[in-house]
Amino acid sequence: MKALFTLIFLTSLSFAAFAQIDTTSFPKERREIRLLLRSQGPGTNIDCADMIAVGPKGDISFTRQQWIDAQKKEKLVFKSVRPIPGNEFIRIYDGTTAVVNLLINVNIIVDGRDLNIKVRRLEVYHKTAGNWCRVAGQGTQVDENLFPLNSK
Repeated sequence: MKALFTLIFLTSLSFAAFAQIDTTSFPKERREIRLLLRSQGPGTNIDCADMIAVGPKGDISFTRQQWIDAQKKEKLVFKSVRPIPGNEFIRIYDGTTAVVNLLINVNIIVDGRDLNIKVRRLEVYHKTAGNWCRVAGQGTQVDENLFPLNSK
């Protein structure tokens, strides 16, 4: 019985060791992704041709043009998008795929109204021909009244 508990304990420790967030592998690619995230601005195109995106109402776009058309339909204009330092989590796979979770400050105009919101984003990037582009993205507005953030 003692051996069984020891085995369970050691197995649990090994799972915990493998579950740690990798923040060191592919340092060059991590720098490239961080630079890409910080260089976003109105009119900046970081999307792959086959990008897929989910909008704030759950609508889905299968191309960059569909994404732009959905924004126009909702009378949405992005003024600025700024990542909040310390809230960017980047995982790199095989040096060509990046999964990014980040918190951003977004200043937008919606139907003529100026809004400042925080959005939690999940994005996937692919590196092809030496360049990174976004292949998927979805964001969720953070309700700070319901879930306060410590935004450093």
